[in-house]
Amino acid sequence: MIIPAFDFLEGKVVRLYQGNYLNKTFYNINLYQYLKNLKKKGVKIIHLVDLNGAKKREDRQSRLFQNIISSTNMLIQIGGGIRTENDIDALFHLGCERVVIGSSAIKNKFAVRRWLKVYGPDKIVLALDINIVNNRKKISINGWAKETNHTLEDTIDFFSTESLTHVLCTDISKDGTLSGPNISLYQEIVQKFKHIKFQASGGVSNLSDIIALEESGVNSIIIGRSLLEKKFTIEEALKCCQNV
Repeated sequence: MIIPAFDFLEGKVVRLYQGNYLNKTFYNINLYQYLKNLKKKGVKIIHLVDLNGAKKREDRQSRLFQNIISSTNMLIQIGGGIRTENDIDALFHLGCERVVIGSSAIKNKFAVRRWLKVYGPDKIVLALDINIVNNRKKISINGWAKETNHTLEDTIDFFSTESLTHVLCTDISKDGTLSGPNISLYQEIVQKFKHIKFQASGGVSNLSDIIALEESGVNSIIIGRSLLEKKFTIEEALKCCQNV
């Protein structure tokens, strides 16, 4: 499944290079027409990230997301600075299908495990962003500013006790670079955690990347910059998945 991604900063569509707020590119698109076209072409779900909310909860772009959700009947998952049940409830109240939990999965892991039980595993996506150091998949948090000693494998094991289902895994070194995804990473974790529906994110630059990711066994492929910069069309991307 292809999941187009849109990051928002101050109400505008933006892409960061390797998560760096100082290295950003804004995209001047007619967002609502763009979303209508995605729906028309067969896209089922989109991924939205609140970069303002990720830095400061008080700056959450709730009105923007409310407008987006009310404008489309595509399923929407939203991440960025979700730290409390109130944050989750507010997004579900807007009509969000899934919430994406990042740093809190490490900093407040027992609460997040409880959220999986309260809301159900199909409503929570864990965003586990990693740097691979000496073959260890170490998770970074706080907008990738802080590397932890928690590994991808140990974290998935911890939350699997509450039937964890959805994991969005990003190789930070690939994000926003158009340098190609880390195919071997996804091949490895798909084989190790057969109960997880992995969403692959980072580095997709061409149709061959999509085919390779689809063949790796991931459930979904998140695509941001390459679609915005018209490296290929959404029709071509969707067709790749159908033909694998």
